[in-house]
Amino acid sequence: MMKSQQKCIVIFALVCCFAVLVALIFSAVDVWGEDEDGITEDNCSNTCRAVVVENIPVDTSLPHNGSVPLTTGLHQLLDLALRSVEIVSPQWMLNSTEYESSFPTAKQGRFLLHRLMGLKSKRVNLKVASGVMDSKELDVLTRHGAEVHYLNMNILTKGHLQSSFWVVDRRHLFIGSASMDWRALSTLKEMGVIIYECSCLALDLHRIFSLYWQLQYKEFIPSIWSKRLNGLYNKNNTLSMFLDGSKAEAYVSSSPDALCPKYRMRDIDAIFRVIQGAKKFIYISVTDYLPLIKTSQQRYWSQIDGMLREALILKNISVRLLISCWAQTNSLTFNFVWSLKSLCMEMANCSLEAKFFSPREKGEEHVRQINHNRYMVTDTAVYIGNFDWVGNEFLYNAGAGLVVQQDRDDEGNSTLVQRVTAVFERDWFSHYAKTLQPSKIPVCSKHATQPPS
Repeated sequence: MMKSQQKCIVIFALVCCFAVLVALIFSAVDVWGEDEDGITEDNCSNTCRAVVVENIPVDTSLPHNGSVPLTTGLHQLLDLALRSVEIVSPQWMLNSTEYESSFPTAKQGRFLLHRLMGLKSKRVNLKVASGVMDSKELDVLTRHGAEVHYLNMNILTKGHLQSSFWVVDRRHLFIGSASMDWRALSTLKEMGVIIYECSCLALDLHRIFSLYWQLQYKEFIPSIWSKRLNGLYNKNNTLSMFLDGSKAEAYVSSSPDALCPKYRMRDIDAIFRVIQGAKKFIYISVTDYLPLIKTSQQRYWSQIDGMLREALILKNISVRLLISCWAQTNSLTFNFVWSLKSLCMEMANCSLEAKFFSPREKGEEHVRQINHNRYMVTDTAVYIGNFDWVGNEFLYNAGAGLVVQQDRDDEGNSTLVQRVTAVFERDWFSHYAKTLQPSKIPVCSKHATQPPS
């Protein structure tokens, strides 16, 4: 009798284990994967062309230093689209209100929306992964043939979908700070990069899109990922490519940890790698810099702050921080920046400079054109991401990043790293960038255009 009971227990345990295994397998994202148009890491293209794209508000007197207007770049991508356009954006607000339409460039948002609405008539499939549940623009696009998948990131990661990128025909890509918001094409200062004819890199970014795509309406993150969602390139296995005729290495990163399948590099690790690889300088341009995790109990988040301290003290790397000065600038930001600056006060070869970027006010409404950039450039690499450098962003929000490592071209060709450096230096030396003065906290306007997330 005892042996019979033990036998039943063992059989029951095995059945339970089998049931759990089956459940895990069938709860996995995209177990069999989806058609990738025959493009694989074995036959993809790695001879690519990069263009820096920016939105510079019309009344902000900054020249395009080797960059292309953001709207021009996005419309060129739509011109090239033959089969598919995949878009991830934290905001969908391309239609401006009657008041907002008074801005000369507000119409750019409506024009872009109409171009997206017309893709179906050209037999181009538009797919959108979004965390925005109540967007009129997405409703319109759906009625015009777009497929939209909604993710509840609050349930999945206790955060938000902050990713902002396009993948076109799995051959071209855009990644940067701009979301699908009329302000990103008019009143906000945005920066990103478009890379053409680069199916190797586009395929890898498409895999991040596919991961989002399969999470529609899910209330948990699968414990098993399809091999089709694994990262193709990372810091240990970079994509060797020719970018604008020069040798380069690249990979894409993602956040948070829970949304990083096998071989996918985390954004924070990508940033760390770029900082480690710097030999002369590190230039950082972000809307907000706040090394804190803000929950019920606020605590210090040392990841990036610690990396910069090591670069300053142990490697004598010159660091420049360009941070936006706007209505939501946290007063603790100035404390953390002063803490970094204090490291160099008694050290000969230590250089930390900080400036706060605040474009001029316009008219009686005091509308500021906020610097919404989110990138870092060194003498050897560039990182373009979707996050402000705030602890909560990396821990809870979904985002993506691009790292390109590129040495100076021997034939004198302009590299992507050099072009992004030129953009940073233009902003740094402009009259909109104010140096942080001792015992003087910058006054950031209380009247500001709310930037997209």
